[in-house]
Amino acid sequence: MPILTVHNRQISWTPLLVLGYLFYLLLGAMVFQLLEKQAETHFRDQFQLEKLKFLQNYTCLDRQALEQFVQVLMEAWEKGVNPEGNSTNPSNWDFSNSFFFAGTVVTTIGYGNLSPSTVAGQIFCVFYALFGVPLNLAFLNQLGKGLNAHLITLERWVQKPGRAQVVQTLAAAIFLTTGTLLFLVFPPLVFSYVEGWSYGEGFYFTFITLSTIGFGDYVVGTNPNKHYIPVYRSLTAIWIVFGLAWLALVFNVGADLMEKFLQLKWYKPDLSLAEGATTKLEDEPEQPRIHIPS
Repeated sequence: MPILTVHNRQISWTPLLVLGYLFYLLLGAMVFQLLEKQAETHFRDQFQLEKLKFLQNYTCLDRQALEQFVQVLMEAWEKGVNPEGNSTNPSNWDFSNSFFFAGTVVTTIGYGNLSPSTVAGQIFCVFYALFGVPLNLAFLNQLGKGLNAHLITLERWVQKPGRAQVVQTLAAAIFLTTGTLLFLVFPPLVFSYVEGWSYGEGFYFTFITLSTIGFGDYVVGTNPNKHYIPVYRSLTAIWIVFGLAWLALVFNVGADLMEKFLQLKWYKPDLSLAEGATTKLEDEPEQPRIHIPS
């Protein structure tokens, strides 16, 4: 276990890692609260003001009727029905959308904008995830091994004596650059064009999706005013699977580097003690050996 030596005392850095992890969570909580709470209060007040204006314009309605209608809208949204548009909107459960939903289940993204509403669908979803999540992990593992194998092949192909470190750096740079372009840089351009988002919103959706955070505030193919090609969400699901494999490998490399950094930083055994013990052993006179005849 990696250790930290302070005043000739060896301390495990695991508690330090736990404290650092908790500190990181607390820091995130404080920053998010600072950035988002005031905006939430503003939107909440604005929404209440809009409801008052609506009641003033339509005097035949009272507050209770309006609250009931808002509740109906909320329930429709929770069931995956977009309140905008009309009944001619595309179904959330056609084959393309169902394929996309199946992908979000096994990858554990779970946007939260759509979920099974029937008891049979909920039960099937449980068992589907029970077997699908391990299958997805096994698939991503094999995909990651394949990417690793290609990197090793590249290293062997261009490796020359005295240039091993250069080749490793080059291979890692190619892997990161290619993956970044394919999975983080170009897709937001497509989503911006198709969905009408800004590039920043598209990049935000891309990273939140591939990291399996999946807030559900941005989801492709859900705007009722847009006409999508039938395979749009299915192609997005395939992109997500390969992007997950690449980003998971990047995260693994980052975790390994962090562990090695901690080991190099904290694992500092006291060499003076070891040298002192060695010197002491060398200075001790050799004890006479007693021979016992057999």
